[in-house]
Amino acid sequence: MRSGQVTGRRIFALHVVEMLAVMFVGMGVLSGLAALVLAAVGTSYAAQPGPARVLWMGVAMTAPMVLWMALRGHAVARTGEMAAAMMLPTLVAAGMVWAGAAEVMTGLLIQHVVMVPAMVIVMLWRYREYSGHHRIVRRTAVGA
Repeated sequence: MRSGQVTGRRIFALHVVEMLAVMFVGMGVLSGLAALVLAAVGTSYAAQPGPARVLWMGVAMTAPMVLWMALRGHAVARTGEMAAAMMLPTLVAAGMVWAGAAEVMTGLLIQHVVMVPAMVIVMLWRYREYSGHHRIVRRTAVGA
């Protein structure tokens, strides 16, 4: 096995871990902020309709991922593919909850269980993209 293959596989594995970490940190932060806002207006996350809770969870995980991918210099098309891989299971799970085919917690479980493999499938489909080095994009002021 060539060392380039090992390096590519390691980069890919680290990329998967990095993306999962961003997703879960974002989910915690944005869900916490939503809970604070809802409490400030006299309600709670648990009081919201089930499909809305599932949709919010998907957005709370996808938005940080989109921002992180932009920061890491991924193409807009790759970022869109990843967002679709995350939001499609969300939409299906929210639809199941809305239709009464699943309880809210079951919908959230389905969403999470399907989303992670969907993300990995997209990453495997674009293996060359995700097994290469990425950088943090530095923005500079115009004229600086």
